[in-house]
Amino acid sequence: MPETSPFEIIAGNNAAGLVLLADHATNHLPAEYGKLGLPESAFSRHIAYDIGVEALVRRLALRLGVPAVLSRFSRLLIDPNRGEDDPTLIMKISDGAIIPGNHPITPDEWDARLNRFHRPYHRAVSQTIASVGAASGKAPLVISIHSYTPAWKGVPRPWHAAVLWDSDPRAVTPLIEALQGSGDILVGDNEPYDGALRGDTMFRHCMETGLAHALIEVRQDLIGDDSGVAEWDERLGPILANLNARPELHEIRRYPSRTGPYAF
Repeated sequence: MPETSPFEIIAGNNAAGLVLLADHATNHLPAEYGKLGLPESAFSRHIAYDIGVEALVRRLALRLGVPAVLSRFSRLLIDPNRGEDDPTLIMKISDGAIIPGNHPITPDEWDARLNRFHRPYHRAVSQTIASVGAASGKAPLVISIHSYTPAWKGVPRPWHAAVLWDSDPRAVTPLIEALQGSGDILVGDNEPYDGALRGDTMFRHCMETGLAHALIEVRQDLIGDDSGVAEWDERLGPILANLNARPELHEIRRYPSRTGPYAF
């Protein structure tokens, strides 16, 4: 994989039928973008990437022996978990931080970032899902991993983890039940975010195509170091393996989106 690649595919057993995704895996920027006019400290914050997610997804992919697709560019450059027509695709301000390198931005630069980073990442996701479907002979189960801050605007977020979703409950219901079953964590159901986001990764690759899926958010302070990542690998690994063993999660079934009608 070239250093400048906008994505990384971790190889795995495609016949297992499971795909892991990490939309916000890294805080990388190509050298020609500098720091987008931001201080170096900005790139250790959640505005640049999902803290802990890259390490967690790598461990889960290794444990489960399944492929994963990770983005290799900071969300400050362009957000792969947004639709191409989403006004927050390239942020001018993020959590109070003005991003000089994103404002003003020319239409040509906007298109250049789509073509160089956003679209290749999504092609890699589509191709990996297709390869897993072909090798397994069934509809893949897709799990996306993210992380969120322990507090927002001074308000603590009590959930240790959350499951975000639109309207397809097939993977979500057993996932939430399994996470809650340990009895030692508080699990958010579409908290602290709502999972119905038109054009995002789950909408584009799963809702529109009828694949069972879920987006798991883990609170960043819980996976901010190696011991935390190891703990959540141990927690999530068996749960995801059990989910993947459920035949009903490997069927095509298209649910209406809460965001409105599909374009086709």
